[in-house]
Amino acid sequence: MRLDGEVALVTGGGSGLGAATARLLAARGARVAVLDFDADRAAAVAGETGGLALQADVGDAASVAAAFAALESRFGTGPRLAVNCAGIADAARIVGRDGALSVELFQRVIRVNLTGSFIVMAHAARAMQGMAPMADGERGVIVHTASAAWEDGQVGQAAYAASKGGIASMCLPAARELARSGIRVMAIAPGLFRTPMMEALAPETTAAIAASIPFPARLGAPEEFALMVAQIAENAYLNGTVIRLDWAVRLPPR
Repeated sequence: MRLDGEVALVTGGGSGLGAATARLLAARGARVAVLDFDADRAAAVAGETGGLALQADVGDAASVAAAFAALESRFGTGPRLAVNCAGIADAARIVGRDGALSVELFQRVIRVNLTGSFIVMAHAARAMQGMAPMADGERGVIVHTASAAWEDGQVGQAAYAASKGGIASMCLPAARELARSGIRVMAIAPGLFRTPMMEALAPETTAAIAASIPFPARLGAPEEFALMVAQIAENAYLNGTVIRLDWAVRLPPR
């Protein structure tokens, strides 16, 4: 897929990996819709990229439907590329030290990360199915964000790892189902990236985390994640799989 002139939707586009992705896609000529739960952040990134700001709760189907309607009204078409970066990383032990259970946290993380990714994918797929195919028969590309925690989640990450594992697991069946429509589905499983969550840690903690990365021994730059999104869009033979973007790191138990 050539990105120049195409419409791209990035959820969680107001910060971190999503913001970097929105900026890179815009730099490559895409018309970008920046969707975020935080309307001010979405507006800020949309302002930078000359795109459209959308406020929505990805875990709510009606909210996502309204965002897609606004996107199609603005651009006159649905997205050729949909990138799911929206997510939360709430952590808690299954049974806390006080004996409390983390069921509500589990349900909240699954709702945003996994159900939200499915809802956006479903709306994007329906929109793409109604679009004319491009020269190679392709109608669109959907890119999800999993996590290295999908395979080696740490203590306190049962909910997060389950949500990201669900994203990874639905990638292949979704790709197989949507192949008949010329729609590819991929997922990226990032390792340790320099995001607002990581930057909130103490410098010594960040240094210790970076030291565990084989090579290069540093946190990933959000722009490197964005580059992988663009490479997936542009390489028509990538479909139905999860790419770990992690510099050969394996997360320890803690």
